[in-house]
Amino acid sequence: MDNLRKSTCRPSNELDYKKSLIECLSLLDMYIRSLLALAICFSGIVSVAQTKVATIKVQASIYCDHCKRCESCGSRLEKAVFTERGIKRVDLDEESKNLTIIYNPQKTSPEKIRAAISKVGFDADDVKADPEAYEKLDECCKKQ
Repeated sequence: MDNLRKSTCRPSNELDYKKSLIECLSLLDMYIRSLLALAICFSGIVSVAQTKVATIKVQASIYCDHCKRCESCGSRLEKAVFTERGIKRVDLDEESKNLTIIYNPQKTSPEKIRAAISKVGFDADDVKADPEAYEKLDECCKKQ
């Protein structure tokens, strides 16, 4: 047993020592290359994950002063936006009348989101509200 330990841990001469050192450096090089490859793969996964969400702010024609509590406007707007595939979150700012929408750009687009809002009777940026849907809104939701 001592002979085996002696030969693997303590090279008997300088040539064996150099060979052992070269083998160790070769293994170290291989491990470093493997770690770099893993790091590159991981960074690719992270960058793909980061592109799965985008945010859009939409100025909506909301004239109601109680949007979040009103069954006609607040919930109607949210339901309309959530009918689009890929919608993650919808926040309504009552003061600015802006909708902040977080969505997956691989499943929907800002144009589709604006069209969904328009179909329930509200303007969405430069997309005008559907006239028939607008007429179905409660009076509090229409321009006074």
